[in-house]
Amino acid sequence: MIMPDRAVARPLEVVDTTLREGAQTSLFQDHYRYFFTQADKLEILHALVQYGVRFIELFSPIVSSQEAEDIVAIMEARDRLIGTNGYANLLAHVRCHPKDVRAALDAGFDGLNLFIGTSSFSQQATHGKNLDSIADMATRILRDLRADHPKMRLRFSGEDAFRTDEDGLFRVFDQVAPYVDCLGIPDTVGVATPSAISDRLERLRARYPDVSFEGHFHDDRGYALINALTAVENGVQYLDTTVLGIGERSGITSMTALLYNLYIDRHPGCVDGYWLSGSYPINVLVAAKLNMLVPPNEPVSLTNRTHTAGIHQKAVLSCADAYEAHPLDRFGVTETEILLGPLSGWNLVYYYLREIHYYDMDHDTARKITGVFKDRIYHADPRTSPARLLIEIAETDFGLERLEKARSHRGEVLQQLGPRIRTPNAATQTPATHVTNRKP
Repeated sequence: MIMPDRAVARPLEVVDTTLREGAQTSLFQDHYRYFFTQADKLEILHALVQYGVRFIELFSPIVSSQEAEDIVAIMEARDRLIGTNGYANLLAHVRCHPKDVRAALDAGFDGLNLFIGTSSFSQQATHGKNLDSIADMATRILRDLRADHPKMRLRFSGEDAFRTDEDGLFRVFDQVAPYVDCLGIPDTVGVATPSAISDRLERLRARYPDVSFEGHFHDDRGYALINALTAVENGVQYLDTTVLGIGERSGITSMTALLYNLYIDRHPGCVDGYWLSGSYPINVLVAAKLNMLVPPNEPVSLTNRTHTAGIHQKAVLSCADAYEAHPLDRFGVTETEILLGPLSGWNLVYYYLREIHYYDMDHDTARKITGVFKDRIYHADPRTSPARLLIEIAETDFGLERLEKARSHRGEVLQQLGPRIRTPNAATQTPATHVTNRKP
């Protein structure tokens, strides 16, 4: 199949592999699910296409009969979505093995992402072949593929590339480079550092000026995001990501975290064509498939606009930018959470009781209630939310009564905080701050 978008690749193309790498996450085990269902995959596919992802990596159909069946359904769904937000190319992740390649071709993929381990660890423990054998085998397969499918996207990756001696990697890449569109440099076990990536890419780009490069960075050291950003700075055009960064072990680069940081660092060409406002919704979608919340280490999350410290809460009630420096509203996080708890100050207690629940009170009373609240919350029944405890104190200990609203104004907003203060180049404004209470 000919890829309509091959000639007009954007400065950065996300190769989303949520349905391949992401399917390897151990998080499934936490809830006895073990895999994405076909319905899950179709829903995620639709979200990815709507988000603007043009390259989606799937397993080879040889993995299992169920994967083969799901691939058929995914391809049919993709075809129905053509025109929604550009053409989504479906890529097969396949071993350098004729049987795998044939199965992927028969399935009708737009491109093949071929890989084989090139490090000494892979040679000894995975396939048992030396570099010369790897180069010969890969070259034969790729030469035939290029001859028979001249317009198909072909990528070759030396798996575990950053534990592969550079001269050894060159020995393989020198032979396969004439037949591929892209060379992959996966940091399969998360050993790479930003400086190592810069150095490696400088030499690779000088040696292979006519091919593009694809990065795949694991997060074993917590470096996946910074390594991906470094790769972009050093000319990598294709980057493997997953939603929420889920994947084998600690996962790989998060798609939304990557685009979020490129946006903040003013790389407009790299984020063009992506529906950035859909970032938080797609994170929530995949998190729900795993029966979890969007994790706190994901930048595009409500956690990143949640405040518990009293000093922070007081400032945010006046100006959210005081403790929210980044444009998360542009990425779909359009609310701020201010959580009642033992660290809350009297400003929040006053705001919560007076402005949300309409208790008749003044600042001095709010300070006194706050003192009692802080004394009791550490010893309260865990099943009692901070909000319930606070209201009990206000009514029982202080005898506060709620203000009666005139019937003509019931249902109206009594107070709405003004728009956030933004710098002149701000993309959007965000709705009013609100207080949310989470139960333990």
